[in-house]
Amino acid sequence: MGELAAASVFAAVAVGVVTPRLEGPQDSAALWSALAPLLVILMQAGVYWLLARGWTELESMPARLAALYRVFRVLDVLLLAIALLGVVIWLPDHSGTAVGVVTVWAFGVVEYVNYFVARLAYPLRRWPFEVGKWRRPQLVRDLNSAR
Repeated sequence: MGELAAASVFAAVAVGVVTPRLEGPQDSAALWSALAPLLVILMQAGVYWLLARGWTELESMPARLAALYRVFRVLDVLLLAIALLGVVIWLPDHSGTAVGVVTVWAFGVVEYVNYFVARLAYPLRRWPFEVGKWRRPQLVRDLNSAR
């Protein structure tokens, strides 16, 4: 539920707080170009974790669901690339807004890496010791063992 809640909060803050303060449609396009892939990845992750409660440590990920997440793994890279193009095209003139937009896009990349490349999320006290081990994320392990 945490990933779905995070996606909802990011979207609500973007709509209710950030977008009204932007200077024009170009800034808004840059923001949404950066934010869209992050929201998609967080929603995919939230649904994955809700569904995984039914099989983790008991059985394998269902084959059809694994096939869908393998497609997401590729499409998310394309979405991030297209989003980066949008960010570059509509990059805001103000440095603070530009840094914010690029940071949002980069956070989407970090979330993609966390779910499909290497586990980056650990409890704060263990993070410095664990993150450098580049462990496979649970989603990838589920994809590899899907029935």
